[in-house]
Amino acid sequence: MQDYIVIDLEMTGLNPKRDAVLEVGAVRVRDKRVSAVLEFFVNPMRPLSEEVVKLTGITQEMADGGIMPAQAIRRVADFVGEDIWVGHNVIFDYSFLKQLAVNERISFEKKAVDTLKAARGLPICADKKSLDELCGYYGIRRRKAHRALEDALATMRLYEILERQYGEAYGSAFLPRPLLYKPKRETPATPAQKKRLKELLNYHKIDDDISFETLTRSEASRKTDQIISRFGKLL
Repeated sequence: MQDYIVIDLEMTGLNPKRDAVLEVGAVRVRDKRVSAVLEFFVNPMRPLSEEVVKLTGITQEMADGGIMPAQAIRRVADFVGEDIWVGHNVIFDYSFLKQLAVNERISFEKKAVDTLKAARGLPICADKKSLDELCGYYGIRRRKAHRALEDALATMRLYEILERQYGEAYGSAFLPRPLLYKPKRETPATPAQKKRLKELLNYHKIDDDISFETLTRSEASRKTDQIISRFGKLL
């Protein structure tokens, strides 16, 4: 492909229903050259874990200064347009963006080439096919791993290398395919749910960093059930 989009995200965790997008990095490629770049923080509206801060180098202050998720998905949708995506384990990043799109009632059906799936089907001698391993194997340098734009640029270089070396013999590995992920729309927790959850936390003296501002109905129900199952009901 001559023209495509590469997107990479940093998140607060691994579950698109419970965790949040933290940073977006994307590049638009035209005639195999970067023609535009998108990079911004997204406010996760929750405390960052020490593991996330250590892995990404993104501080709480940086995260708190990010744009809101609703604005983030609109910026991404405008940037992507109808372009084909390229990504490493692309369905993972797509699942987070698709959840935001569904929450905001935005159509977000995309096709992509996954460099992870492609690499797994190619005669590459690298023991593992993670982005870190393949960047090391092919000598792709990053100023800072686990930052969205740097990883997007690295994925672009990886795609170009793989397509150049194996595209003719393994053409099917580089065919764009629809991204299939169908999340349900998340709705905010009701005042009654929040009130009950706070009462349980106070009654059982539980110290929890729940973000009530972003709490959804399903999250509130799940957390309430977990507390009752472990500590019991209010007396």
